[in-house]
Amino acid sequence: MNQEQRDISKLCIHTITTKPWSVEEAAKNFSAAGVKGITVWRDALEGRNIRDTGKLLREHDLTIVSLCRGGFFAHKDLNKRKAAIEDNKRAIEEAQQLGTSLIVLVCGADPLQSLGDSRKQIRDGIVEILPQASAAGVKLAIEPLHPMYAGDRSAINTLAQANDMTEEINSPFVGVAVDV
Repeated sequence: MNQEQRDISKLCIHTITTKPWSVEEAAKNFSAAGVKGITVWRDALEGRNIRDTGKLLREHDLTIVSLCRGGFFAHKDLNKRKAAIEDNKRAIEEAQQLGTSLIVLVCGADPLQSLGDSRKQIRDGIVEILPQASAAGVKLAIEPLHPMYAGDRSAINTLAQANDMTEEINSPFVGVAVDV
C-alpha cells in the first residue's frame, strides 16, 4: 500500500504504547508519521507543566483525544475509595489544563469483594465526580476490559455492562470508550 492509500488521519496513539519516548519525542514522531491524534497517559505528565505540554502537542498538529486514565473507584476500604475520588478530580483538572475534553476510565475492581459491589462503587464514584467533570466540560468514558482483568483492574468487562452503566447514569458527560 502506498502513502496515498494509507489514511491514518483518524488514528490516535496512546503515549503508553511508545513509553520509552518522552512527550516531546512522541509529538515529533507521531506528527512526522502523519498521526493526528494522541491520548496522553497521566504518568507522562508527571513533573511537567501540563498547559505547556498541551501547547506543545497542538504545535505538532496533534489533537489531544483523551487523558488516560481515571477510574479505579472500587475498593473495599472506604479510605481508598475516597482517595480514588480525589485522584479522579485531579484527573479532571489535568484534562482541562492539557486541553482535552475526555478522560478514559479504567474503572477498577477489588478481589476482596464481589463484582457487584465493585460495580456499584464504580457507578457511585462516577456519579460523585460528574458535577466537576460536567462543569469543566470533560466527558468520562467507561472502558470495559477483558474479563481476565475482572479481579483487580476492572469490574466492567463487557460493552453491555458499560452501556448499561452509561444509560443508568444518564448524562451527556458519560459514555463508553472502545480500545482496539
